[in-house]
Amino acid sequence: MTLSRRRFFSLASASCLIAPVAQAFQWQGTALGARARIILDHPNAEQITERSLAEINRLEDIFSLYRSNSEISRLNATGHLSAPSFELLECLSIARHAHGLTEGRFDPTVQPLWRVLADAFTAGRPVDAADMTDARARIGFKRVSFGSEGVKLSKGQQLTLNGIAQGYIADRIALLMRGEGVKDVLIDTGEILAMGAPHGRAAWPVTIVGEISARALTGRAIATSSPFGTTLNASGQIGHILDPRGGEGFESDIRQVSVSANSAAFADAVSTGLCAASDANEARRLLRNDNDAVLESVQTAAKSI
Repeated sequence: MTLSRRRFFSLASASCLIAPVAQAFQWQGTALGARARIILDHPNAEQITERSLAEINRLEDIFSLYRSNSEISRLNATGHLSAPSFELLECLSIARHAHGLTEGRFDPTVQPLWRVLADAFTAGRPVDAADMTDARARIGFKRVSFGSEGVKLSKGQQLTLNGIAQGYIADRIALLMRGEGVKDVLIDTGEILAMGAPHGRAAWPVTIVGEISARALTGRAIATSSPFGTTLNASGQIGHILDPRGGEGFESDIRQVSVSANSAAFADAVSTGLCAASDANEARRLLRNDNDAVLESVQTAAKSI
């Protein structure tokens, strides 16, 4: 069973984007299992987009859990990866920063816990308490070591970068676009990164699902995470974003978090971690000393803030 994160952003209404869409080149497809979209206005837009798609495919060979020979899959299979790519190391470094900022709420070593729950619900059997205890004992991103010589996991650990890799791919595509001389582009890989603006506008209009008004986004990324956007069990009580710190499921009142940052990867990781904050006030507290990440929106079971 393949579970992918649901896309929680939509472009602003068609009437807002009708002019730039008519003039700009658009591509739609998938990246790491999420619906993806690239919109740009450039004389060589189609060729540049083709190179971007090749880059997405190359990055999936690093981050995809569903490609058996990807770097992350090989790391999880053996607990060690020699000569890791620069991209994997950079992503892990961003993940470590987000892990610290969220006080452990974002933790890529949650994968064994996710696997125990997913396997039980897929098989239609109760979750085994001993398996849960064992999976919990393996969680701890601080026990992961990485550097140019290799990446090493502690015994029994496995990683998932699904809460950061979509944003990281957006960052890498933006880097490629800049190298090609592109100034105005919207990159949506499940998380959104905006450069410049569509023709005739000052910024890209982006609407968070659950809100009415569009936000003006340029030179920045925005990511949204929702713990119950995809659920692991039929009753919908356990979502795909798990709290790595304890419990079987998810105890927070938060239902959706949106974070903006200069880096889409960082915004992605932080929004994922903040889903495990107890409430909006705790989410704000966690970000109070960070000069980059901005809490754009919090939707709880009761209301939006």
